[in-house]
Amino acid sequence: MTKKILLSVFLLPAAMAFAQQYGGMWIPTELNEKEMKDLGMKISAKDIFNTQKASIKDAVVQFNGGCTAEIISPKGLLLTNHHCGYGQIQAHSTVQNDLLSNGFWAQNMSTELPNPGVTVDFIVDIKDVSNQILEGTDNLTEPDLAKKISTNIEVYKNSQKTESFQSISVKPMYYGNKYYAYTIETYKDIRLVGAPPQSIGKFGSDTDNWVWPRHTGDFSMFRIYADKNNNPAEYSKDNVPYTPKHYLPVSIKDKNENDFTFVFGFPGKTTEYLPAIAVEKIMKEIDPAKIAVRDVALKTLDEKMRADDATRIKYASKFASVANYWKKWIGEVEGLKKSNAVEKKVMYEGSLVSKNSQVKATLDQLNKLYNDQSPFALNNAYYTEVIKNAETLKLASDYYTYISSVESGRMDEKELAKLKTKLTSFYKDYSAELDAKVTAKLLALYANKTAPQFLPAGFDKYKNEAQNIPIIEDISKNSIITGRTAVNGAMLSTDIEKAFSNQDKLIKTIKKDPVYQLYVSIRDTYMKTADPQFTSLQTKIDALQKTYMAQQIDTDKDRKFFPDANSTLRVTYGKVKGSTPRDAVSYGFQTHLAGVIEKYVPGDYEFDVPKKLIDLYNKKDFGNYKDKTGDVPVGFTATNHTTGGNSGSPVLDANGNLVGLNFDRQWEGTMSDINYDPRFSRNIMVDTKYILFIIDKYADSKWLIDEMKVIK
Repeated sequence: MTKKILLSVFLLPAAMAFAQQYGGMWIPTELNEKEMKDLGMKISAKDIFNTQKASIKDAVVQFNGGCTAEIISPKGLLLTNHHCGYGQIQAHSTVQNDLLSNGFWAQNMSTELPNPGVTVDFIVDIKDVSNQILEGTDNLTEPDLAKKISTNIEVYKNSQKTESFQSISVKPMYYGNKYYAYTIETYKDIRLVGAPPQSIGKFGSDTDNWVWPRHTGDFSMFRIYADKNNNPAEYSKDNVPYTPKHYLPVSIKDKNENDFTFVFGFPGKTTEYLPAIAVEKIMKEIDPAKIAVRDVALKTLDEKMRADDATRIKYASKFASVANYWKKWIGEVEGLKKSNAVEKKVMYEGSLVSKNSQVKATLDQLNKLYNDQSPFALNNAYYTEVIKNAETLKLASDYYTYISSVESGRMDEKELAKLKTKLTSFYKDYSAELDAKVTAKLLALYANKTAPQFLPAGFDKYKNEAQNIPIIEDISKNSIITGRTAVNGAMLSTDIEKAFSNQDKLIKTIKKDPVYQLYVSIRDTYMKTADPQFTSLQTKIDALQKTYMAQQIDTDKDRKFFPDANSTLRVTYGKVKGSTPRDAVSYGFQTHLAGVIEKYVPGDYEFDVPKKLIDLYNKKDFGNYKDKTGDVPVGFTATNHTTGGNSGSPVLDANGNLVGLNFDRQWEGTMSDINYDPRFSRNIMVDTKYILFIIDKYADSKWLIDEMKVIK
């Protein structure tokens, strides 16, 4: 036993050095340029991010607040994932004209489809403003610290000169030890140009999600439009295609293992610097709770979606969204166990304590706080997931917020209009009958999994799932919130303006609504018994995590630290590489069209293949898009450190040419948000050869290829 522990400690620095060589989400103004060049990069850091002249950052945008996209032509042509554009493709779909199933390809610019509300954000500049934001904060504690920082942020933002279409966002890094300011330009006229059918863009669907080998053509195309001065503007038929400062050349050269790649995008959230106790709680308590809730919701939705096309279309985007993180969390738990994440953290903490005795006091406090918070954190996980996934309760939550805003005088005409728009959109893709079943089953789960002290009085009656279904269906039928009963002479689900015509009557009716009263009983109990304790302890944990982060940086001089992802622009880099995730299992780095045909199941929800694609394969009509094997490459893996938000991110080669489109991670490595491990962590990308093959050969849209600069 002693020998094993000593061996683990001895190997730890080497393992961590390897992780640092390939891991990391770097602020583009602070790139690890030497290591990138050592790994094979041919361009300079200034070619990636430069405020003085055009650079690659001018071709990378945040797409609709959540994904990444990139410009690939001088006419503002935008490439992102199919799943990032899924909501827009769905919005243009009907049972009669099902773009999800059939795909969509504009024949020219005049037939591109507008998408009200969709935006793309360019990052114009990034500045380290830590000194300005942290000025006067020495020795302050919460809530005074938060107030002072908020004031300093506003003072800084007000001191900056910006255009009307620009904004400034100030973001904390390293748990508030540093702050960065981002100057953002937002474009608002974004039109759908093309999307393959979901049998290509979502091939493999939920079975293959987070899984390698992967054969998904996960891409869609949009175009940015601007006013005559090339500036952002609301949608107008007079707008013209945006002329970018830079667009990405598209390479269809063959790939080889160990080729250098880098990913440029907006990763959402990572927590690489947590203490061991936090990782243990996530692995053993929090993730399993969230998985359990979504498992029930997904099984109920899937059964109905497979049986009814109208439901499939209505719930397609929501189902994909719910399933995405459900499967990710499952992989995360397994990956944390397999990579010995908790044990590695414990050993690392020991090495820090040996160099800096002050670290022990911090860790002792964190251990106590996490254990004290544990029952409240578990209830928080169940509560938030149940309310989020039982859409009927989510609706009640929205109306609760509405009533609170009206009664406190915060609901003005602008906010009311936004609420009506949100509700109209929600009801469009909501089935009260279906969600009554989902809600009934989730209430049973909540009643059985939640400690009695966190449940409303009499909540035991919901423990039996089968008995719940008729009870909740009856409540749903008699609810105005579900849109099945009228108020002010109209249904909220079909005529929201009329339903809102008498606000006093609407509010009085909502307060008596059985769905609303059910939600309020759950909410009030949670807010009384769990939320204050959870929040108070989390505030203390956050303050100590800031201290612990600073101690890690100050103590571990051999480690080069990058800030956790927080939806800001980052660069990650690595090499094209296969993997060996389990004993006797080895994966190559590349998949091909032949693999699509191998997985083909006629008429299957997940593995059907369009006849035209089969015909192209049988004829071997591959054009310029085959590789040295004679087949069309579909996907590939590399060691780039990515996460949610990197969906749609450009994958670039050593010369800054586009070689792929990031869309997923390998399931065995999804724990990389918490514990990056180079043995298992792989990002999954669509090959540009496959993207161009589908556009050209399948969609007959060569006019789009002609816009691009293709590197052969």
